[in-house]
Amino acid sequence: MSLFKRSVIAEILSHAGVVFSTLIVVWLSVLLVRLLGQAAAGSIGADVVLAISAFSSITALPIILIVSLFIAILTTISRNYREQEMFVWFSSGVSLVDWVRPVLVVALPVSIIIAILTVVSSPWAYRQAEEYRQRYAQRADYSKVVQGQFIETASGSRVFFIEPSANSQYEMGSLFARELGKNGVLTFISANHADFRVDTNSGERFIDLGPGSRYDLLPNSPEMRLSTFDHATLRLENNNAVSDDEIRYRSQQEIKARPLSALLADNTPNSDSQIMWRFSLPLAALNLALLAIPLGSVNPRMGKSGNVIIAALVGLLYMNLLNIMRGWISAGKVDFWSGLFIINGSVFAFVLLMFWLKMRVKAPKQQN
Repeated sequence: MSLFKRSVIAEILSHAGVVFSTLIVVWLSVLLVRLLGQAAAGSIGADVVLAISAFSSITALPIILIVSLFIAILTTISRNYREQEMFVWFSSGVSLVDWVRPVLVVALPVSIIIAILTVVSSPWAYRQAEEYRQRYAQRADYSKVVQGQFIETASGSRVFFIEPSANSQYEMGSLFARELGKNGVLTFISANHADFRVDTNSGERFIDLGPGSRYDLLPNSPEMRLSTFDHATLRLENNNAVSDDEIRYRSQQEIKARPLSALLADNTPNSDSQIMWRFSLPLAALNLALLAIPLGSVNPRMGKSGNVIIAALVGLLYMNLLNIMRGWISAGKVDFWSGLFIINGSVFAFVLLMFWLKMRVKAPKQQN
C-alpha cells in the first residue's frame, strides 16, 4: 500500500474514532436522561434502565456509524486542503478520483457492519427493549412499589411511598399513599405497616394496612374529612387501557422488531417500507462517504465552516428524504423498488456530478 493510501486511511480512522466516541457519549447522555425521567414517572422500571439503554444504543449504531464516517472523511479532505497537503498530492500525480479507493477501504467494512446491524442486530435489540417495556407495563401496581422511593401508578393518579419494615411479621413498614379520586377528591393515607395480598378466587390484588389515618380533601372546599382505622384494605387496579398514540407507537416498534425473513414473508407496504430502510442505510453510508470527497474541497483562503455546513445540510436532507420515502412506501404511494432506487440513485448521480464539477478544467478567461 502506498504512502498516500496509508496516510489517508489512518487519518480517516483516527477522525472516525473521535467522532464516534463523541456521538456515543452524547447519545447515551440524552438517552439516560430520558429513560430516568420515564422511570421516575413510573413508565418503566428503574431496574431495566441500563438494559433498555444498551438495546437502544444498538438500534442507534447504524446512524451513528454513518454520521461518524461522513464527518471523518469530510474532515480529512478539508484538512488536506486547508494545510496545502492536497496540492502536494496533486503535484505528485494524485487526482481527486484517487481518493475513492482509500475511502472505500474504510467505507466498505463500515457499510457491511451497518448492514449486519440493520438486518440482524437492530431488530433483535428492538424486540428485547420492547419485551422489557411490555413486561413492566403488564406488572400489577403492587409489583411497581419499591420500598424507599416514591412510585407513581395508575397513570399518576396514585403515589406510594413505603419504608422498609423493621418487624419481620409485616412485609412493609410505614406506608404513605396519595390518590386522586374520580370526583376530584384528594385522599392521603398513612399506615404503620402493610402487607400485600392476592385474592385466591378473583385474583384481585390488595394491600392490607395496619393502624393509620385517612385524610380526604374535597375540591373547591376548605372542608377536610379525617378518619382513623385499625385495619383497612387498599385495592390495587391494573389499568391496561392504552391511547391511540401508544397503539401507533407499539405498531411501529413491532415492525422494527421483525426479522428480515418475517418482513419478506409479510409482503405488505409496512413491511416493504421497513425493508427499504434497512437496505438503504448501508447504501447511504457508501454514498455519503463518496460525497464527502468533493464536498470536502475548500479554498484555504475562505472560511473553514462553509463546506461543513453545506455537507451537514446535504447529509440531513438525504436521511430525511429516506425517511419520507419510507412513509410513502408504507402508505402505498410508492412501490418498494422505486423507493429504494429513487433516493439512493439520485444521490449517487449527485456524487458523480460533484466529482465532474470539481475535476473539470475551466477554460481560461479571454481578456480583451
